[in-house]
Amino acid sequence: MVAFDSWLVAREPALQRLALLLTNDEHAAQDLVQITLAKLYLAWDRLDDRDRLDAYARRILLNEHRTAWRRPWRRREVVTDEPPEVGQPAIEYDGSREAVWRFVASLPPRQRAVIVLRYYEDLSEAEIADALSISLGTVKSQASRALAALRTRLPEEMS
Repeated sequence: MVAFDSWLVAREPALQRLALLLTNDEHAAQDLVQITLAKLYLAWDRLDDRDRLDAYARRILLNEHRTAWRRPWRRREVVTDEPPEVGQPAIEYDGSREAVWRFVASLPPRQRAVIVLRYYEDLSEAEIADALSISLGTVKSQASRALAALRTRLPEEMS
């Protein structure tokens, strides 16, 4: 499994980033990546097209994330004794990125997945439709609704 090891070292950070953007929870993202890697490892010997490994891994991750939307225990709130640590920004900025990310994190799961894949992963609408197993029209409508909400809500967040 030397090939899997080298692929893992190169691609795990990208999977972690995608999972974190989709879940907005570090621990849930780590769990999602672990499940993805376990499933990929089990299928490794059967994978013929090594050029499509990233797409295959992303598909597993998205399917697992989508399955998690349907789990009733996912809807429970997580209560902690202390708020999570917030790091200091490396450079000063006006806070607009944080406001945008707070909004993206508050979107419904499907809209958030479409926005993350489109603007953070830079996938085309067709690639997003394929990755999420939804129609191209659904991708466009979900993106349109999310962006419309962003346009109406962001000015009030920035003031």
